[in-house]
Amino acid sequence: MSVRVRARCHHLPFGSTHYAEFCSLIERYSTAKTSRTGATTFTASSLTKNLITLETRNPAAILPHVGDFSKSFGLAFSALLPLISPLRSSFLFQGLVGNAPGAVYQTLARKIAMNTTIFLLAILAMGTALLRFFGISLPVMEVAGGFVLAAMGWNLINQGESDKKETEIELDSVRLESLEKQVFYPLTFPITAGPGCIVVMVTLSAQISTKGMLPSIAMYAGVVTAVAFLSLVVYLCYGYAPGIMARVSRQTVNGIIRVLAFVLLCIGVQIMWNGVEGLLKTLP
Repeated sequence: MSVRVRARCHHLPFGSTHYAEFCSLIERYSTAKTSRTGATTFTASSLTKNLITLETRNPAAILPHVGDFSKSFGLAFSALLPLISPLRSSFLFQGLVGNAPGAVYQTLARKIAMNTTIFLLAILAMGTALLRFFGISLPVMEVAGGFVLAAMGWNLINQGESDKKETEIELDSVRLESLEKQVFYPLTFPITAGPGCIVVMVTLSAQISTKGMLPSIAMYAGVVTAVAFLSLVVYLCYGYAPGIMARVSRQTVNGIIRVLAFVLLCIGVQIMWNGVEGLLKTLP
């Protein structure tokens, strides 16, 4: 193996115990790549699997990816929570269902939570493909997505009480027997996960796609965990909406919503600023 390759090995996040084994993997791969006998089947995919095994065996190399997991979890959770807002949505959900047995609430809540998880993860998986299809760069997506999130946060902060009451009255006119047909629309989208959630998932997908393989896996795992946890909160708030609403006043919910809206505003400004920085770097 060349001196240059060996020199680069020293900068990799492996401990000294794994250095010789890593260099042996590189040498075997180089030999297999240039061999014409066909006897060796050491491919690039097997090299990748061995490198992942080496890195996961080194605790010092795993720690940065734990940070990627926690960072993506916190970002996804804090951005989606004020948009989904399970407590606020449970008011609308209770007004829609009305006086129904607890089993009806829990059945609908379980279906809505599952649909929310599948819907958001599908957007996360297709986010990068959508950007490539429309030819949109990551900085542009960050600027546009951050602006939309900041605008949503600002509107939630300044939202009046009259609009909320009108919405509840309109939703309360839907008949109970049609709820099963409306589990996805409008109960899942847009009441639970609206357009703002789509913007968040596409933006997160675009950001994660620029990372390396192992950081991307950790960050995807963080986002998936955040979505699953939020879906669990949705199930609890919707499934036990009558009991929760009997103990939580509207004033308390409005206060919580405005605090979360301010957090959403800050997240939108931060994402937008990251995009502006990326665009400035492209200037001559």
